[in-house]
Amino acid sequence: MRAFPLVALVCGLSVLAAPAQKKKKEDLTQTLQIPRELPNAVTGETRRLTFYVTPPSAKGLLSQQIRDALKALAHEAGSDTVLKIRAFVAGSGDLRRVRDLVSEVFTDRRQPLPALSLIQSGGLPLEGAQVVLEAIAAGKKEVSPEGLVFLSAQVATSDSPLDPVAPLTTRSLASLRQAVKAAGSEPGDVLRVTCFLSSLERLTASRQLVEAEYPRAALNFIQTRRAPLEGLAACEAVARLRSKTGARLRLMTPEGMPHEAGESQIALVAASHVVLTGTQVSFGYEEKDARLAFERLQKALEQAGVSTRDVAYAHYYPLSSGIAGQVRKIRSEFFDAAHPPAGALLLFEGLPSMDAGFAVDVVAAKD
Repeated sequence: MRAFPLVALVCGLSVLAAPAQKKKKEDLTQTLQIPRELPNAVTGETRRLTFYVTPPSAKGLLSQQIRDALKALAHEAGSDTVLKIRAFVAGSGDLRRVRDLVSEVFTDRRQPLPALSLIQSGGLPLEGAQVVLEAIAAGKKEVSPEGLVFLSAQVATSDSPLDPVAPLTTRSLASLRQAVKAAGSEPGDVLRVTCFLSSLERLTASRQLVEAEYPRAALNFIQTRRAPLEGLAACEAVARLRSKTGARLRLMTPEGMPHEAGESQIALVAASHVVLTGTQVSFGYEEKDARLAFERLQKALEQAGVSTRDVAYAHYYPLSSGIAGQVRKIRSEFFDAAHPPAGALLLFEGLPSMDAGFAVDVVAAKD
């Protein structure tokens, strides 16, 4: 008879403990995961790099379009390891959502996190589309045995932003053709072409020109700003290197080619590896803010085992002409003025931070 009260006491304590245990389990289930931070830079084997551009979609809001783009990228890349993503976002959605979803999706798949460049553009080549992803991945096979060629954006402009883009695209492609030839490559060697345009109206004409010139390349067409100040077509490219150069990195500007001071036209990369960085953003609009962005880039490169003198290609994304001038001035403090990297410096619509002045990302040679 004395055992009954003891049994009753034990049962009572169990009943009291059950809700607490249940509540604790629910609390754990509802805890939100903080997205893992994406790397500032990643390293890939030059000869195994592959290039992809996701098709634009107008389905759903930004988050759905990002997920759909990442799903399309996974399908296209297959077993290749995605190293770097450059995301162009149009519209009023929060650009930072791209960063969070890239982290979330790659973490869920248990894949290495890629470096990310995140830029707001003026428009994408499909009405209602809000995001397009360019990606660089590492495949299992050598696709570029001698290395890669990075070709600067060939800028063609006109005074009026209302001018048709196709004639400007023709001019840009003529310069790009000259650069491809000077690099010793053929049109069939070109792996990716990105054309930055002042307008996407009547894009078909420009697209047909590029497709006819580079039928095997992954193609991307981006309107840089919603309200550009001038007509613009600026096409850049990546191609296979066809022959040995005798140097891990060779920067060159063929005689007679128009080019911007502080940029080479062609970067021949024969180094066994390349370092791909995400964007470093200048927070503020003064020279000291721009300099800090370059200093952070320099640190990211050093942590990856290279320096600013190893940079083959640099993308700059300023938001105004004044800030573009700052970039032109300050980059000479960090890059070799006698042998500057190839690249592209074009005005864009926006960046993830409200107080951003410009962003920069680079490709650097590494043995």
